[in-house]
Amino acid sequence: MTKVHNGDMNPYNQDLDRNPANHQPLTPLGFLQRAAETYPDHIAVIHGDLRRDYRSFYARTRQFASILATRFAIGRGATVSVMLANTPAMLECHYAVPMCGGVIHCINTRLDAAIIAYQLDHAGAEIVIVDDEFMPLMQEALALAEVTPVLIHYHDSLYQSAPIETDALDYETLVGEGDATYQWLMPEDEWDAISIGYTSGTTGKPKGVVSHHRGAYLLAQGNALIGDMKKHAVYLWTLPMFHCNGWCFPWTMSAIIGTHVCLRQVRAEPIWQALAQEQVTHLCGAPIVMSLMMAAPEAEKRTLSRKVQFFTAAAPPPETLLKEMSEAGFHVTHLYGLTETYGPAVVNEWHQDWSDLPAEKQASLKARQGVRYLPLEDLQIMDSETMAPVPHDGKTIGEVMFRGNVVMKGYFKNKQATEDAFKGGWFHSGDLGVVYPDGYIQLKDRSKDIIISGGENISSIEIEEALYKHEAVAVVAVVAMPHDKWGETPCAFIELAEGASCDEDALRQWCGANLARYKIPARFCFQAIPRTSTGKIQKFALREVAKTLP
Repeated sequence: MTKVHNGDMNPYNQDLDRNPANHQPLTPLGFLQRAAETYPDHIAVIHGDLRRDYRSFYARTRQFASILATRFAIGRGATVSVMLANTPAMLECHYAVPMCGGVIHCINTRLDAAIIAYQLDHAGAEIVIVDDEFMPLMQEALALAEVTPVLIHYHDSLYQSAPIETDALDYETLVGEGDATYQWLMPEDEWDAISIGYTSGTTGKPKGVVSHHRGAYLLAQGNALIGDMKKHAVYLWTLPMFHCNGWCFPWTMSAIIGTHVCLRQVRAEPIWQALAQEQVTHLCGAPIVMSLMMAAPEAEKRTLSRKVQFFTAAAPPPETLLKEMSEAGFHVTHLYGLTETYGPAVVNEWHQDWSDLPAEKQASLKARQGVRYLPLEDLQIMDSETMAPVPHDGKTIGEVMFRGNVVMKGYFKNKQATEDAFKGGWFHSGDLGVVYPDGYIQLKDRSKDIIISGGENISSIEIEEALYKHEAVAVVAVVAMPHDKWGETPCAFIELAEGASCDEDALRQWCGANLARYKIPARFCFQAIPRTSTGKIQKFALREVAKTLP
């Protein structure tokens, strides 16, 4: 008979207590310290002509952390907001702010003043660090805000304007006055907050997503393992660092002693230049970044001497775009996640034998979001009411749910929203999807975007994917429109590719050849499609337009 030892009766818990020698809170901050101690002369940051090694990178973060702590009394739990482009200062803030116990709040540079003011007030910002380019917008936001934070401005040498006239303190001056030997703070607990980031807020006020040191540590390492990022990899910053803390790559690169190549603006020419000149190995971005690169004039493109890894999130790229990227020397990996999961928590793990399949089959496999990230403990498609997993049939729709250490602490100052999100012990994403027999999931819609026509659930994403395969379609968004008989029916909003022409009849025939009859949109509207400041399509606005159509 097997003995069962519970609690204090477990012999492996007797006289084997935690102490500072054997238990330290997990934090990604130590990655930078190790990199500086081990490879002090290795280039950590490239920005234009700037080449900054790990010795200097680590020293500057400690200098700025010391200033935050001693001059401005920033300590544990204090919020420091930053509104910066993908510059060296943004990388430094990802270390310096939590090094003194603060919580970094990265602000989307495309937001309007009212939303920025709301975030500053809600987060209780005590310091705001702003790039000169965004200072007018920040000043407008501060005029609306109730908080009165200390204002620090940063002048990027690559910003094509003279430093602005302002009463704000100068970032470089403060760093220069700091103490490079400052003994930075470990978190008291790995559950301590490291950052707060806000959701888009398309259907209400933005929610503040709180992330902890443990999750940032784990996802940073998960990125390296999932992305096959070897030591001294070179990462090009095409992904905004304000988005989910750059998916935790500011910390990942220190873990592998890699090199950051900063990019102030996402334009095709500097991307291609950096890829060739800096020997870039990895970059991230939405499909629009790939489209931008492939649409560049041939004179701007470069022949790559090695395979470059490109991680993409959002909607799956069209088959033609994947083919172009492959021919240009890129290996594209599809990721999926949310702000609430620190960024990517699902990856389309590619099986080697899939590469031998026909291109069309490969594209359908790449369209799937995939399986759980290494540091995510569980991923399920479940019935949101019964909490029962759906069949692995690739057809039954359920809600995507997450469980693990790379799920947020919760929503800041929003107990009800936190409880709702974690109902039943799982994080409810609000995304709908299916799961295939091999365990790979595929998104079908947001819960609020599913179209119910005559009792049948219709995935707007499925229709969009079919339309994206038409060469004349550049952007498409499908929403529900009211219907007297069926209740709802699909309505497709279309932006045509530059120089392309197409009409409603042609797209209806195309859909008829690629979709079940009841899924064919009743209307095709050719117009500009509204987007949020982060580039997400505003389907709620399109639903209002659809309601007015005859």
